Amino acid sequence: MRQDNTVSKRDVLRQEIVALAEQDVDAESALRAAFARFWGTAQGEPREIYDRFIGRSPAADGVRFEEVDSGPVQGWWCHPENAVQDRAILFLHGGAYIQGSPRAYRGFASQIATRARAATFALQYPLAPEQPFPAAPKTALVAYRWLTESGFSKIALVGDSAGGGLALVTLAQIAADKALTQAVAGVMFSPWTDLSQSGSSMGDPRVTEPLLNRDMIVGAARTYLGSALPRHPGASPLFGRFAGLPPLLIQVGSDEILLDDSFRFARLAANAGVPVKLEIWERLHHVFQLNSAELVSARRALDRAGEFLEKAFV
Repeated sequence: MRQDNTVSKRDVLRQEIVALAEQDVDAESALRAAFARFWGTAQGEPREIYDRFIGRSPAADGVRFEEVDSGPVQGWWCHPENAVQDRAILFLHGGAYIQGSPRAYRGFASQIATRARAATFALQYPLAPEQPFPAAPKTALVAYRWLTESGFSKIALVGDSAGGGLALVTLAQIAADKALTQAVAGVMFSPWTDLSQSGSSMGDPRVTEPLLNRDMIVGAARTYLGSALPRHPGASPLFGRFAGLPPLLIQVGSDEILLDDSFRFARLAANAGVPVKLEIWERLHHVFQLNSAELVSARRALDRAGEFLEKAFV
């Protein structure tokens, strides 16, 4: 951990640093080597390659998948056998706003669905450059309204990376509309909260991020934003409003260039009165929870996320 992320006495942020599971020392090294091989040799269209990579995340047992391809929203339902009737999760996938799909993320979303005992809808939101900002947050809010109109009384938002940032933006939109049924909670895995890239971890040479680099992030932000400013609160929730946000759980690996995106957002939200818990998982990579087949830590993190959501749904 870097010393600049120490919480001051005035901060009320609940933060936990989670040590790497002993069983994961070799497994994490093997994964990083596998990442390098995959991205160094993969051929095809970039979005197809990304989906192939994400699609390796295994599906949970006992989950039925259902595609929604008509009506106000498109995406995939993950229906766990143990779902409680009035619960739903709106899942927003990562991919830097330029790639990713709910089909590829079905396995990952199902891991959350079964742990939270909630039907989970993975949304197909518009991608840039075809549909830049603000198309994604507009669609996410439409999807949330659709869930409320479908009879779900308890809804949580979950997202990873860009999807985590989009989930936070959507929660702020929901909080601002008092006529809406309010979300019960949010869970974010390594959220991208600052499209201006001002966090110190973005350029810290001590951060050993195996999946992202600054040039990639800067280029994706430029593509997504179009003519919008990087610090627009609808794109970068770090610079948005925190009033009315529900309880939040944020999980991030210590070896991430987006580490400060999580830390700074969590600190500001906590100091604004939002119930927020930040977990920093040592020596782990960006959205390590995707690797539940390989990492004990990934399964433990998902278990914690499920427990958090269970308590919020009650």
